[in-house]
Amino acid sequence: MTSYTNLQLQIMEHTAVLTLANPPANTWTTDSLRDLRRLVEDLNANPAVYSLVVTGSGAKFFSAGADLRLFADGDVAVAGEMARLFGAAFEALSAFRGVSIAAINGYAMGGGLECALACDLRVAETQAQMALPEATVGLLPCAGGTQNLAWLVGEGWAKRMILCGERIDAATALRIGLVEEVVETGGALPRALALAAQAAKQSPTSVQACKQLIQGARRQPMAHVLPAEREAFVGLFGSANQKEGVQAFLEKRAPQWRPA
Repeated sequence: MTSYTNLQLQIMEHTAVLTLANPPANTWTTDSLRDLRRLVEDLNANPAVYSLVVTGSGAKFFSAGADLRLFADGDVAVAGEMARLFGAAFEALSAFRGVSIAAINGYAMGGGLECALACDLRVAETQAQMALPEATVGLLPCAGGTQNLAWLVGEGWAKRMILCGERIDAATALRIGLVEEVVETGGALPRALALAAQAAKQSPTSVQACKQLIQGARRQPMAHVLPAEREAFVGLFGSANQKEGVQAFLEKRAPQWRPA
C-alpha cells in the first residue's frame, strides 16, 4: 500500500479510513499536507472507494492544526508555503468525489477543525472541543475556516469563534449545526463507519452528482444551479446504475452498483 507522511490509510470494503497520526497532537506538516492531497487523488482514482472517514490517532486529539513552531521566526516564505499547502490539501478533501465524514474524537483546533469543516459530515465525541484560535496569535484561519464555518453555522457564531476566539464543546457544536451528531467517547469512528455504510447503499454516480450540486450552491446563485440540477437528473437516465436501481427496487433486492 502507498505510504503517506503522518497519515494512516485503511480500506474497509467501500470505505477508506484515514487516521491523522502525528502524535501527540496530530499536527499538520508540509509533508502531511502534500500527502493528504495525493491521498485524496489516489482515492478518487480507486473506483471501489465510495466514502472517506477521517479521524485522529490517540484518545485526546483529532488534530491541533499546524505546529506553531513553524511560524516562530516570522519567515513570510514559510507562512506562504503553509497557507498554499493547507488550501490545496483541504480543497482536495472537500472535492473528494464520494462522501467524507470527520470522526472528531478529541480536540479539533485551527487547521484540525478546518480539516473537519472540509468534510461533508461531522460526528463528534462528547468530550471533543473545537476552536479556530488563530487570531489569538496574530494570524487567521487560512484553509477555508472563515468561509466553511460561516456557511455551516451562520455569520454570528462564526464571528464568535473566530473574532472572539470562543472554544465550543460538542453539545454546542451540535446545537449550532457545526456537527451533525454527538456520540459517547470512543463512538465517533464506529458511527462514521455506519454512515459510510449507509452512503454505500446509494448509487455512487448519484451521490457524486448530488454532492457537486449541493456544494455548487456555495459558489453560484440558485438560478444557475437549478438548471444544472435538472440536466444532471436527465443525465443519470439510461446509466447502468439507474437501470440497476430501478430493477432492484422492482425485484425487492439490494442493488449491485457500478463505481462512479
